[in-house]
Amino acid sequence: MTDTERTEVVQALEKLLASSYTLYLKTHNYHWNVTGPMFTTLHTLFEVEYTDLALAVDVIAERIRALGAPAPGTYAAFQSLSMVKEAPGVPSATEMVRQLVADQETVAAAARQVAEVASAANDAASEDLAVQRINVHEKNAWMLRSHLE
Repeated sequence: MTDTERTEVVQALEKLLASSYTLYLKTHNYHWNVTGPMFTTLHTLFEVEYTDLALAVDVIAERIRALGAPAPGTYAAFQSLSMVKEAPGVPSATEMVRQLVADQETVAAAARQVAEVASAANDAASEDLAVQRINVHEKNAWMLRSHLE
């Protein structure tokens, strides 16, 4: 991998890391604050999803380190890099689900960017990581979306 290719892969991974961490925080917040008739179902689903994200951010950060770059690790860095945005207040359960569907799709898009850049750089490890994350986020979006039908 050239230095330019490595930099491009790292930059895409940084966005994926920040977006994943922001989604982790948002999902955990919604887990704590969801109410209504779907409470138990959503409370449990949100826990499954934020637990996966907690593990994923470590894998993504370690891949950045394996490529020789420092992993971003502050809220300020995550805020500037994240494609997922925080939401003010505590929305209704249905709105939580709507937002999380969109956010899961956003993180899948960030993972696709990693896959594209990694493939071009012949970085099979980063590409594999990204493909695994795409699968998880697309499935999560589907699971969440099913609560809106």
